[in-house]
Amino acid sequence: MNEPTRYPAARGTSAPEIHRPVPLVPSTPAPLVPIQPGGVPSVASVVLPDGRVVTGYAVAPAQPEPVTAKPTVSRAAVNVAVGGVGFLAVCGGLFLLTAFITALTALVTQLVILTAVIFGGWVAVQVFSASGHRGGTTVNIRKAVIKRSHFHG
Repeated sequence: MNEPTRYPAARGTSAPEIHRPVPLVPSTPAPLVPIQPGGVPSVASVVLPDGRVVTGYAVAPAQPEPVTAKPTVSRAAVNVAVGGVGFLAVCGGLFLLTAFITALTALVTQLVILTAVIFGGWVAVQVFSASGHRGGTTVNIRKAVIKRSHFHG
């Protein structure tokens, strides 16, 4: 039934294919649920002063929302208290952090002073050591004349 129907080729073109749709199986409707007699409201009729009759369902008056009891403590007070507890919990960590930073600063300061003392001592030993000749060339210049970028000694 869904097989394509072929037509003879005309003027060098391919034949079009035709597909026929398959009808869908109709679905069965859902069964109706019987309505309980107590669930259907009664119909009321009202006669207006001009003689017209208005028929309709009686509408129950709207019930107001039940009033919720207010808590004894406001939410703002609870939020402030919880924030205070959280702040106190963080303060201990902040105290430890500042103590660590202070100790680290003292350590760095002591290392800088120790380096200055050791380096200064080494420089002092180099300067004030016995001034024996250790090698190299010593040049004593008593009178020098510099003329036209030449040194004559």
